[in-house]
Amino acid sequence: MRIPKTLAALFAIAACGASVAAFADNPVGFYVGAGAGESQIRSDDSNYGYPGYYNDYQTAWQGLIGIRPIKLVGLEAVYIDFGQPSRHQNFDFNVSGSDSHPTAPALFAVGYLPIPIPFIDIFAKAGAARLSTNVTDFVQQACVAGGPCPYFVPTSRHQVIDTRFAYGAGVQSKFPFGLILRGEYTRISSPFGDPDALLVSALWQF
Repeated sequence: MRIPKTLAALFAIAACGASVAAFADNPVGFYVGAGAGESQIRSDDSNYGYPGYYNDYQTAWQGLIGIRPIKLVGLEAVYIDFGQPSRHQNFDFNVSGSDSHPTAPALFAVGYLPIPIPFIDIFAKAGAARLSTNVTDFVQQACVAGGPCPYFVPTSRHQVIDTRFAYGAGVQSKFPFGLILRGEYTRISSPFGDPDALLVSALWQF
């Protein structure tokens, strides 16, 4: 499986940042993390059923790096993959359809509530995401003996890339040795249907 260029760049930045943080005693609150969860991918385009309305649940994952220079404010760079649903629609006397695969690098400003519990943080975040939606169109072929049935063949692929508003909120708990466990909700606004995800992540603050 190929690692996306954006994710590779995030890991490279994280490695450099980790070295800097180690020598500087982490004055900016540098951290890295990764997580997984469930996404909801939807299409709002119901024009003649193409690409068709669908509302699908998939497995999502993310990688992130961040800083928290002061208690109430931080900054995060995230790469999130919402997963790839497959929805085939009926048109006339043929069977065809499409699937979409949204991914996005995003930059968030993070605000933390000033609650008097030292090991719990409640936060909200807002920022911009470079949302990339890869759409594949399919048409059904005749079943082949001994092969899969129904059998779908891709007829075209195209990619839509746009900078969109992104936001989220969550809660995290701090543990010894810099470990942080987080649960969060993230959503990206899109004219094709807003992808969103509920994610559980493990973070390490240096």
